Order: sequence, then C-alpha cells, then structure tokens
Amino acid sequence: MALVNTTKGEMDDSLLEKKEGFIDNDNEHTTWIEYWLEGDLVHRSAHVKLKKTITLSAEAASFN
Repeated sequence: MALVNTTKGEMDDSLLEKKEGFIDNDNEHTTWIEYWLEGDLVHRSAHVKLKKTITLSAEAASFN
C-alpha cells in the first residue's frame, strides 16, 4: 500500500489506475506517471532531463 497525493486528497494507490509514459529525443528525456480515478486525472508527476545546453540570447533595444 502506498499513498498518492491527488486532487482529491491522499489516496491508496490500489484504488487508482496508474499510467506511465516517456519522450526521448535529441533534446530531452522525459518520463511521467499519472494516476486516474474513474476516468479523471487526479495526479501527474514528471521528470525532465535536458540532453543539450540551452542558450538564450536577448537583444537590447535602445531608445533615444
């Protein structure tokens, strides 16, 4: 028995339908776990690992 924090409060995981998924591409590896109760999503957790460094650039505008 494990308790899951859901939108309806803490619930025993045996009462819930567990679904897992992942995305794996050149940029990221993401996994998630969802718990469903009678067709309603009541919990989702995700872990994202970036494979590449993201660089951001900004241009400053000058006002006269």
